[in-house]
Amino acid sequence: MTSEKVFIVDATGVIYRSYFGIKGMTNLKGQSTNGIFGFIRSFKRLLQDFSPSHIVAIFDPIDGKSKRVEVYQEYKAHRESPEDIHYQIEWAKQFCEFYGIPLLCVPGYEADDTIACVAKYMESLKKEVFICTQDKDLAQLINEHTKILQPHKNNLIIDRSNVESLYGVKAEQLVDFLAMVGDSADNVPGVKGFGPKTAAALLKEFDSLDGIYENISSIKAVKKQETLLSEKESAYLSKGLVQFYYDVVIPEKEDFYQLNDPEPEKLRNFYQSLNFKSLAQELPKKQLADADASLEEKKYYLVNDEVRFEELKKVLKKAKEICFDTETTGLHPLTAEMVGIGFCIKPEEAFYLPLNGDLKKDHIIEFLREIFSDSSKSFFGHNIKYDCHILANTNLPFPKVNFDTILASYLLNAESRRHSLDALSMDNFSKEKIDIKDLIGTGKKQISMKEVLLEDVSRYCCEDCDYTFRLKNIFEDQLIEAGLLPLLIDLEIPLSKLLFDMERQGVFVKKELLLELSVEFKAQIKELGEEIFSLAGEEFKISSPKQLSHILFEKLEIPAPKKNKTGFSTDASVMEVLKYQYPIAEKVLIYRKYEKLLSTYVDALPLEICAETQRVHSTFNQSVAATGRLSSQKPNLQNIPIRTKEGRRIREAFCPQRENWSFLSADYSQIELRILAHMSEDPELIKAFAEEKDIHAYTASLIFNVPLEEVSYEQRYQAKAVNFGIIYGQQAFGLSKELGIGIKEAGLFIDRYFERYASVKKFIDNTKELAQEKQEVYTLSKRRRKIPDILSKNKMIKQAAQRLAVNTPIQGTAADIIKFAMIKVQKALVNKDLKGFMVLQIHDELLFEAPDDELDILKQIVKEQMESAYKLRVPLTVNIKVGKNWREC
Repeated sequence: MTSEKVFIVDATGVIYRSYFGIKGMTNLKGQSTNGIFGFIRSFKRLLQDFSPSHIVAIFDPIDGKSKRVEVYQEYKAHRESPEDIHYQIEWAKQFCEFYGIPLLCVPGYEADDTIACVAKYMESLKKEVFICTQDKDLAQLINEHTKILQPHKNNLIIDRSNVESLYGVKAEQLVDFLAMVGDSADNVPGVKGFGPKTAAALLKEFDSLDGIYENISSIKAVKKQETLLSEKESAYLSKGLVQFYYDVVIPEKEDFYQLNDPEPEKLRNFYQSLNFKSLAQELPKKQLADADASLEEKKYYLVNDEVRFEELKKVLKKAKEICFDTETTGLHPLTAEMVGIGFCIKPEEAFYLPLNGDLKKDHIIEFLREIFSDSSKSFFGHNIKYDCHILANTNLPFPKVNFDTILASYLLNAESRRHSLDALSMDNFSKEKIDIKDLIGTGKKQISMKEVLLEDVSRYCCEDCDYTFRLKNIFEDQLIEAGLLPLLIDLEIPLSKLLFDMERQGVFVKKELLLELSVEFKAQIKELGEEIFSLAGEEFKISSPKQLSHILFEKLEIPAPKKNKTGFSTDASVMEVLKYQYPIAEKVLIYRKYEKLLSTYVDALPLEICAETQRVHSTFNQSVAATGRLSSQKPNLQNIPIRTKEGRRIREAFCPQRENWSFLSADYSQIELRILAHMSEDPELIKAFAEEKDIHAYTASLIFNVPLEEVSYEQRYQAKAVNFGIIYGQQAFGLSKELGIGIKEAGLFIDRYFERYASVKKFIDNTKELAQEKQEVYTLSKRRRKIPDILSKNKMIKQAAQRLAVNTPIQGTAADIIKFAMIKVQKALVNKDLKGFMVLQIHDELLFEAPDDELDILKQIVKEQMESAYKLRVPLTVNIKVGKNWREC
């Protein structure tokens, strides 16, 4: 039956395209996974779009040998495969096995030959054949039965009707076309100097390669005649290379090509080994089907009557260490209401106490207040800062916290993003937890946890508590073994309480000022838009890269500096190049600046203001940035612009809420360079900081060999770029772009820098070597970051890993120092009983809100505590500013 479809997949081709198209994917062992990930995604998209009953994945032979080499020794002679693609091909074969996909790999024959033979066999069975590939050579197989399907172009189908529009020739002419054009990647020589247009024109006139040579005297261009005659042997050699061998022995049983049932558990383990969380989540959830049965093994109790309540009271009053988890009406820590709370004091036993059940809520709250106020008890949880916010929302005290499994996971694997309880349960216990979506749904049909059956919420919450308890037992031992427990207990846990306080305090933002800026910026955007339309000669959507590209590079015929996959690029780097010659490019940059400020800050921040407090309450994350830095979200208050005039006006909206109060900003001066001086023990750097020199001018005087007092502004600027570039592993190319100088000149700057700061060069080299040996690096406080990519065979990935290896100890130490400083400052503020408080941390800067009459003592405390937070070989220096708004600081 012609309606039956068969899909033949060029598996090797799909893997290679994914390998080069997807950057920087590795599993926890540091092995590259970009090729196999793209391969699996392509297969799943194919299965989803077409639901095939018959399919086959065809691979090149393992040894890569081809009969074509016997004909032409140079065939694919210079085409070396990356080392880290071979094991991904083997993984792809495993995936096919687990997914039930038939595969073929015939020794001595390339995948293309096997594909051609399978296609012809299927045509003989009157099947409709789809060859899934991006290889143009396989297009010669297109006929009334066979089509090409391109996975990389959203499964675009090419048939006889559109071959000519794509290649300029008919399907049956493609062999001769490919023979003439050649293929540099495979070392198919072709006809020298003949491109696609020339080849297509000749084939259109003479029909075939034979026809061209039979009528060569009819070709008017003498040079073409001469080339064809001199290249005749090459042309026919090339034809032999691009034609397929049809003697491949393949299974000639239709059943062989039938798609079989997948094996979900094998796939699950396979995905987990490759760290493919999203793919694992797409598999059927076996555990959920057996959830009720699993409760027989575990003791999960719903506490919804007086008898159970009394039992729970006895259990918790005896316990010294308690794991707890809250269930709430939402995710925002300051607005979510508690629906219930779960407790666990030993594995496989947990209790859920609902606030919306049959027990009186005030009795429950009274008991909870008693438990959480007991200083003899310690509490832990997963992301416990959030749960403590929920306690505070219920007017319950902040408990004595001694552990947090999300912070423990982060300290053990800072480079990982798999710190959620679901991910950790899967990774450590192969446990697929109940999905919250199965309880409350999604989208418009989503309900509140208050509306879910108590029994279902109980099972969900008890499971959370149980697996958090188990994780704590595992992580605690691992932290001790790695020497990381002090970092959790002495730094991250105390910091969590301080961040809790900062989040509840929030920061005041003048809504009226932002509304004024909104009106002004919108007027600027409108005016700029009209100027751009005038220069373009028509109206268009300025924010559309496609439309802007058409205006600039087609209508206005501006030379395009850069091309991307979809056409000519209009990104910021391109506009920066063009702005000096073309006013429209400069206007577009300014237009984009105002649009960004408007959408990200001016119009967005008023929506984040809490109606009750009139303040913005951001969330500070301790388990996101791999270097140890804090991050801020909902909203992000660490990226409020400062470098532009318009950005500083946005900062003006941040101010104290009360009269006669001010902001105080305390900022570490060049902390990363000071840490570099300490770690490298470089005598010149240490001397400069010890003598309180201007470090950039000092570096300039060394590099340019001029007296310090004679260093020019430009020399200092260049030295500053080198100083900071070194920390981030910047090479000559990057420095040349930043300074607008030649690569050779930038390289000389770096060479001179290392001549003067020889110990810095030694430190960088030693750090890279250590990272290569250990696949991890450390901060001064022993925080570690694994760098698995340093073993990558991919040069770009390895170089990026080397830059991380150098930067992480420096930036991570800076992050730790300011964390220690925050804790010290907070302790001093409490001891002095000051009204002022910390509102923000912006990496190396702390922002305080305080009464004016406390500013003098606050300056003293902050400076003393921050500068003594960590002992280095060079002094830590803090700059303090005071103002009535953030801009003035």
